[in-house]
Parts: sequence; structure tokens; C-alpha cells
Amino acid sequence: MIASWLATLWRIAMVLCDYRAWYRRLSGQQRIDVAIITNIRDEAEGNVFWGNKRPKSGHSNGARIYLNGVSAQVRGICITAEELMTKSGRVRAKRHFIDAVAWSQKRGAKVVLLAASTKRLFGRDGHELKQLFPDILFTIGDNGTATLLCKDIDRALANARLDRGNSRILVLGPYGILGTAVTEHLLARQYELIGFGANQKALAQMAEDYAITVATDINEIGKVDAVIACTHNANARLNIGSIERLRKHNRKLLVIDVAEPANLDEPSYQLCRDRVIRQDAGNAYSPLLSYVLGGISSGMLNLLPNVAFGCFAESLTLYHAIYHEHNHVLLNQDWFQVNSANRALIADAFESVSITSPQPTCFNKPVSSFKLEYCEQTNIAKASKLVTLNT
Repeated sequence: MIASWLATLWRIAMVLCDYRAWYRRLSGQQRIDVAIITNIRDEAEGNVFWGNKRPKSGHSNGARIYLNGVSAQVRGICITAEELMTKSGRVRAKRHFIDAVAWSQKRGAKVVLLAASTKRLFGRDGHELKQLFPDILFTIGDNGTATLLCKDIDRALANARLDRGNSRILVLGPYGILGTAVTEHLLARQYELIGFGANQKALAQMAEDYAITVATDINEIGKVDAVIACTHNANARLNIGSIERLRKHNRKLLVIDVAEPANLDEPSYQLCRDRVIRQDAGNAYSPLLSYVLGGISSGMLNLLPNVAFGCFAESLTLYHAIYHEHNHVLLNQDWFQVNSANRALIADAFESVSITSPQPTCFNKPVSSFKLEYCEQTNIAKASKLVTLNT
């Protein structure tokens, strides 16, 4: 009950404090430019946004975001990432999503993002959505996320002094949209890669298409220097046991985690934090980006102020480039496709609104060091001393 009241109070406060929305209404402008339609991570996140009272329509407002005059409304649908893995969950999600698009269009939205696990809800081309709403530009946002993720990877590898000649990198979920982009990016830089994930058929196809080593059992992978986590699939998640199997002797393991929810979740990370350097990845920072109610609203998304998910940033940037800068080339692109041409266009558009990768964080706390050296004997001695003191 308390959670429901707090969620309602948050929404009321956003409406009252959104002076830019009041100005838009008084000046006859449409209320929103971009709709960000997303599922929830899990029931715990649903309780944060709705308490124990879910909206009857199956969707409701979340955070309000602005980027250099562009207004975006997050619209959450009452479906968890796990439910989207089921047939019945996807049927229900499609119904809620279409209704949320109609709601958004009535309020002026011209760009709609299929966020989080809704990206492939309407197939690989979004044909059904495009037929239903021909005046809306749809995007899955992964050209933006991939662009920022690859920058995060390059910076993290450089900070950790992992050279291409002597470093071995594991990609979790290499066959997904982001996993494929990462694989291509690192192969172009001549890193040694190994792929692992739950989809064995897709893994075999990656091995054929990209001539990379793949493993179907984590015990077959061997030691690696870094892990790029592009999936949160339960069968490919990192934990304290897999961390120990993967990291080299006297070395910490570098984990660059773009998955949502996180692949190496916070409770698991806390158990092995002395043996891992973990970085959030794929997010966007801009001094021109802000949330109504600032850190309160960004915190609801587990983000810092002036930081948004890369896919969120892409959708706002597309609107800005098309309708503020009149770059109609972007209007004619298919943003369900993630490729080098679209990524180059987004990279240019990001520059116009000062979007870059944020400073490295791990669960929103600064990454203090990328030094991978780890002395086994010293830490064993520390642990023994601690046990002695506690007995």
C-alpha cells in the first residue's frame, strides 16, 4: 500500500513540476515528441513503479526526459522480461504495446522506441507496427547502444591495458543484436574472441559466420582477460563460481556489462568484488539531457542524472535530428536494422546534442581503478587474518 502511494505521489509531482510541459500546453504544442515503451525488469521493479496496484490499461507513465528541447515520455507496460519469454506473455505484451503506441500518438509522439525486451516483440522488421501506425518512426535503439557500448569497450580495454596481441575476450550472447556488433568490432581490432550462450544453434552459426571459437559449456572456455556480457539469460549469467573458473591466476576479471537486467547482478558482484572489475555499459551522457525531478526520476531507472540508456538516447536524438535539424535522411532509414551505416548516422547525430559515454561506473558508483593485478597469497592471508579476528 505504501509503495502504491509513493508511486502515485511521484507521478503527481512530475506533472506539477514539469514546467516545460506546462509551457508546451499553454503555447499549443504537442505534449510529447518521443514515447519510450518498455517492459519492466521483474516484479520488484513493478512494485517500485506501481506498488501492488497495476494499471487497468496494462501501461502507465514513467519518467519524463528532455534533451535539448525534445520531450520524451517513458510508458511502462505491465510485463516482466521473464513473461516476455512465454507465448502468452508476448501476446499480452503486444496488446498492451499497441495500446500504448495509440495513447502516445494522441499526445503528439512521432518517434517510438521499443525498449528493453520489447525490441523483437513485432519481429525483426516491425512490419505490423509500421502498418498500424504509418506516421510514426519506430526504432529499437540498438544502433545508439552499440555505438556507445563499443566506445565503452575500447576505453575499458585501454584502461586495463589489455592489448589485442595477448588478450582473450569472452562474449556472452554473441549472436544477439549487441553481441554481433561487439563481435564484429573486436574482430576488426584483432582480439582473440570466444563466444558462449544458451542458444547452441545460434552459437554454431556465429562460429561459421565469423570463424570464432565458441563453447557450449562454461567449463570448456578456459581463462580469459575480459567478459563482454550482452545477455541476461539465466543459463549464461556470471556468478562467483564462473568468475573463478574464468579469471587468470593473480588477475582480476574485467566485466563489461550491457545486459538489462545486469548479467552479473549486484548481489553476485558483492560476493566477488575483490576479483572483478565490473563496468556498466551502453549508456549515454549529455549535459543537455535531464529528468523531471532530476535524480529521483533517474534513480527510478537505476541511472544517474544526465545519463540515459543508449536506446533512450537514440530515440530522442532521432527526433532532434529529424524535426529540429531537418535531417530527413534519418526519417527514411529502417531503425530495426543495426548496421555500420545506421551507427555512423547515429554517431553524427549524437555529436549534435553532446552525447558521449558517461564516466565508468559499476551500479552507478565510479569505477576507481582498472588495474587487473590481484595477489592470491596476499588476499588469502587477509581472509585468514579476518577469520582469526572473528573467532
